[in-house]
Amino acid sequence: MIAAYSTPTSMEPLLPVAGRDTLARLTCRHHVDILSASGRLTGQVHAPEVLRRVAGLVRAMNCYYSNLIEGHKTTPRDIERALRQDFSADETQRNHQQLGFAHIAVKKFMVERLSAETVDVYGSEFLCWLHREFYQRLPEPLHWAKTSSGKAYRVEPGGLRHFMVDVGRHTPPQFDALPRFLGRFHQFYNSKEIIETDRLTAIAAAHHRLAWIHPFGDGNGRVIRLHSQALMIHHGLDGNGLWTLSRGLARHRPRYYEELQAADLGRRNDLDGRGNLLDAGLASFCRFFLETILDQIRFMSDLLGLPALRTRVERYFQFETLHLTRYREELMRVVRTLIDEGKIPRARAQEITGKGATVSAEIIKLGLREGLIESPSPKGPLQPGFPAKILEFYFPQLFVDLPANLADRVGR
Repeated sequence: MIAAYSTPTSMEPLLPVAGRDTLARLTCRHHVDILSASGRLTGQVHAPEVLRRVAGLVRAMNCYYSNLIEGHKTTPRDIERALRQDFSADETQRNHQQLGFAHIAVKKFMVERLSAETVDVYGSEFLCWLHREFYQRLPEPLHWAKTSSGKAYRVEPGGLRHFMVDVGRHTPPQFDALPRFLGRFHQFYNSKEIIETDRLTAIAAAHHRLAWIHPFGDGNGRVIRLHSQALMIHHGLDGNGLWTLSRGLARHRPRYYEELQAADLGRRNDLDGRGNLLDAGLASFCRFFLETILDQIRFMSDLLGLPALRTRVERYFQFETLHLTRYREELMRVVRTLIDEGKIPRARAQEITGKGATVSAEIIKLGLREGLIESPSPKGPLQPGFPAKILEFYFPQLFVDLPANLADRVGR
């Protein structure tokens, strides 16, 4: 193992300088594009109830792709079952479900905390809180990990790493220096001296530098991606939870790891910047990160366009509900209205279907049984249901079947 870093200046630069003019133009353009695209994305969903439900789907999507990045494949149906506490008898699949369940729960709790109180999102307390909340939701066997040499160690929820590790070809800072590195991380990225047009670049750079610090014994990748999403929320870029960074990173997983590794490299000569680490490597990672954000916001914006979504709902009923021999057309009208409006009283079903009270009640019962309609109580209002079986039809490409090849992991 090579000598570990012990002084925070070792992770300089904290913002890239390489190709400064090019990066500035890219950052400014992306800043405007991302802000405007994020605003348009929120405007795509008119009904608060639908927005809430879609944000819930995105949490599940975030879990699915974060699992894939870690080399774990968990299907949307597996995630749906985990949310009902229905875990697989197969140990490996059950572990993946439990990791996914914990990820979704922490993401939801994180969003609630950020909306309810003022949080120092760059502080080590918040980072340790994310890690603790994640691991506290996992069963004891998942609190254990192994070093590259195969030695088992227990991961302390919320506790900073207290031993040395290798992360691919990178050796993170000395464990007893972690408070100093995290202190410098907080001091720099929380600074009001970072101008607004540099903020997106700073968020991207913070993602890499936190991965470089590797503050925890295990779970760093999940915590860092959750932290980046928290930064998006804090700076008003998360589109009310309607998009996720993890989907873009998972879709370009080999390049994500390549960019992380390139930004780990040390400066080669005086032309590589003034810090200890390669400035051009950090600049390249930041470009990749910002392009990924914009791509994912645009993807979700296209997916949630109401006319296209209505058409996909109609096609689902035309081609995937042939087993419904009665009231298929009427049920489709009710579901389409729920997609538009989010919530309706039960009596409204009579107006939508043109049927009497008894038949309308049968149609509602059919929709509830199929999971296409939900209701908080036997007489409560109707809301749209988004069971796993409809996701590929309502929201194509939301969950892309990507390979989870452990061979290309670097242990982040």
